[in-house]
Amino acid sequence: QVQVVESGGGLVQAGGSLRLSCLVSGLPFDNYIMGWFRQAPGKERETVSCISGSGGTTYYAGSAKGRFTISRDNAKKTMYLQMNSLKPEDTGMYSCATAYGITAMTCLSAGRYRGQGTQVTISS
Repeated sequence: QVQVVESGGGLVQAGGSLRLSCLVSGLPFDNYIMGWFRQAPGKERETVSCISGSGGTTYYAGSAKGRFTISRDNAKKTMYLQMNSLKPEDTGMYSCATAYGITAMTCLSAGRYRGQGTQVTISS
C-alpha cells in the first residue's frame, strides 16, 4: 500500500521560513520524479517545484525561484521543501505527489500517488 504523508506546515509571519517534508512508503521512491504543489483557497492547484529521482535535476515555478529549495533523501524516502522569505501569497495547502517530469510543461502531479497536504499560512 502506497502512503504519501506531508508534514511541516504551520503559521509563520511574512519573511519567515518553513521546511516541509514528504515521506513516501510502498514505492521504489528513487524511481519516481516527485513534486510539490499548492492550492490556495478559491484557486486552482499550482506547481511549486519538481525533482528527479536522483535529486540531480530540479525545476522551480517562477514564484518559488530563489526562495524555495527542493531536495530529497532517497535512503529515507523523503522529499523536502525549504521555504525562505515567505510571503502571504505563499499561503495554501501544500501537497507532494509523483510528477510527470521536471520541466515547466511536465512538472505536473501525476495524480496517482499524492498526499493529503500540509497547510501553510503566512501572516502579513
